[in-house]
Amino acid sequence: MTLLVATFVSNPQTPALSPALIERGAQALGLSGQTQWLAKDVAADFVFESTQGPRPLADALRGTVEPYPIDVIVQPVEGRRKKLFLADMDSTMIGQECIDELADFVGLKEKVSFITERAMRGELAFEPALRERVALLKGLDVDVIATILAERITYTPGGRELVRTMRAHGAYTALVSGGFTLFTGPVSHAIGFHEHRSNELIVESGQLAGRVAEPILGKEAKLASLKDLARINQLQAHETMAVGDGANDLAMLEAAGLGVAFHAKPAVAEAAAARIDFADLTALLYAQGYNRHDFVT
Repeated sequence: MTLLVATFVSNPQTPALSPALIERGAQALGLSGQTQWLAKDVAADFVFESTQGPRPLADALRGTVEPYPIDVIVQPVEGRRKKLFLADMDSTMIGQECIDELADFVGLKEKVSFITERAMRGELAFEPALRERVALLKGLDVDVIATILAERITYTPGGRELVRTMRAHGAYTALVSGGFTLFTGPVSHAIGFHEHRSNELIVESGQLAGRVAEPILGKEAKLASLKDLARINQLQAHETMAVGDGANDLAMLEAAGLGVAFHAKPAVAEAAAARIDFADLTALLYAQGYNRHDFVT
């Protein structure tokens, strides 16, 4: 028997969690345990013992609370608070795909978005798909990036609280993206990450050259970043957490102590150890046992 915790989370903008829903889930699976509220109507822990694996239990509990928009993460109680956090940027920490926004300035957003979607679903290899999309941007004035950052980029709710709360409790945080340094630099600074790693767009005479510096940071490089930062910070794999939404995040998610698919593509959500479909990024704090009053805003 392993001591496990099931964290039930709803979106704080539309609180939907109740004691009755938690009790319904526990009774349906024959579980006996203790409930501790982390945020009224938003998040609660249910601690219990079981011989079953965390992900099957999470899927089963999620099914018992349908059709309510409740996410459920199940994991061992021991070691749930993480000391290293890696996050994808596009469609995870921000609401956009930056390369698609760049393509809009050359009238090719629909074409580039189609390639982006296929790459994020794992239908296309990430590296050649990135080179193909970047080539379409050749000649674009680099100054449009400032316009995109100012007018089009929206930050995912809960992201700042997530990163700054983890930092305040001693965790190291990194934004690791298949996107571009011209975006990850300002975004990581605004959210509060310790560092950022991403790809470099080649700029010539103030315009995009249609090329990206090699080697490209993709699926394997994200995994390598997780291992590298764990080594630098002298941490074991179980002390790490990663979040992302696309196929190029999956190796990183699978290697982390807690890998979370956030509003992710179907194949990624099915493969990751944990998934968040409804809540915002503060769900990753609740999953670590933080109470709402612990958040750094």
